[in-house]
Amino acid sequence: MKKITNNTYVGWYEDMLFWRKFEDKLAALYIKQKIRGFLHLYNGQEAVLAGSLHAMELGKDRMITAYRNHVQPIGMGEDPKKVMAELLGKATGTSLGLGGSMHIFSKEYRFYGGHGIVGGQIPLGAGMAFGDKYFNRKIVTLCFMGDGAVRQGSLHETLNLATLWKLPVVFIVENNGYAMGTSVSRTSINEEIWKLGLGYDIPCEPFDGMDPVKSAKSIYKAINLARSGGGPSFLEAKTYRYRGHSMSDAQHYRTKEEVEEYKKIDPIFKVKDLIIKKKYLTTKEIESIDKKVKDRIDECERFAEDSPFPEKSVLYDSVYDQKDYPFIKHKLS
Repeated sequence: MKKITNNTYVGWYEDMLFWRKFEDKLAALYIKQKIRGFLHLYNGQEAVLAGSLHAMELGKDRMITAYRNHVQPIGMGEDPKKVMAELLGKATGTSLGLGGSMHIFSKEYRFYGGHGIVGGQIPLGAGMAFGDKYFNRKIVTLCFMGDGAVRQGSLHETLNLATLWKLPVVFIVENNGYAMGTSVSRTSINEEIWKLGLGYDIPCEPFDGMDPVKSAKSIYKAINLARSGGGPSFLEAKTYRYRGHSMSDAQHYRTKEEVEEYKKIDPIFKVKDLIIKKKYLTTKEIESIDKKVKDRIDECERFAEDSPFPEKSVLYDSVYDQKDYPFIKHKLS
C-alpha cells in the first residue's frame, strides 16, 4: 500500500470536506426542488471512500455501489460539475441527465454505478470481476453495499459463486446502523455482519469506517489478496450517516443525542485535528483549503444551473442503437 504521509492526510481533509460540502449543496438544491426524486447523502461515511481510494490502483481497479453514490465517482476522477449536472437532470451530466441521483455512472473513470435496486449491484460487481479474471487483467473490483442489502438473496448467491471461482472482488458492507429506518438489531440475529462470510469460507473482518487509515489498511489487504489470485473478501465498515436515509426521512427511529454522539468521531474533524496537532498545515493554510472547497462547490452549482436540459430525442438515442428505431410502431408526435 502507498505510504500514508502528511500529504495523504492533507489530501484526505480536502477531499472529504469537498464531498461533505458537495452533499450539503445537493440537500439545499433538493429543498429548492432543483433535484427531484430521491436523494441519499453520504455525510459521515467519507472515511470509507478515502481509505478505499488510497488502497486502490486508480485508473485500473473498478468500483460499483448502491444509490448513495454521488461522491464516489468524484473520488475516482470524474468532474464534480458533471455529477452535479446529472443530479439536476441536465444534458451535461454524467448520463446526459437521464440517470439522476441514484444512477451516477462513469465508465471512463471505472465507476459502474449507482444502482437503485437494493442489492442489485452485488452480482454485477462479481460479474465484472469474472470478466477480469477470464481475460487475466489483474484488476480488482470493489463492490459496496449497505447493511440492508445483506438481507437480499443476491448477496448469498454471489458470495457462493465468487468464492467458488476465486473472483478478484472485494465486497464491502457500509454498515451505518440503519437499513432505511430499521436498525441492524431488528433485522439480524447477529449484528456482526462480517461474520456472514464465515459460512462461505471467505476471508472476512470488520474495520473502523470512521477512520481512513484503518479503512485503507483493511481494504488494501483484501485487494492484494484478490489481485494475487486469492479470491474475494467480505468486509464490514462500521460507519454512521449524519443525515437521514434520504431527504424524505424524518429520522424518528433515532435520537438527536445519538447523532450528536457520533459527530464527536466525525472523520473530517479527526483528520483536521491530526493535521493541526502534527503541524502539517498552519491555520491559514487550512482556511485556504476551506475557501478552495467553497469556490469549487459554487463553480459546480453554476455549471449545473446554467446547463440545458436534454432534448427529447436523447430518450431514443440512449436506448436504440439502430437509428431508424425498428421497434417503434407508432411514431410519437
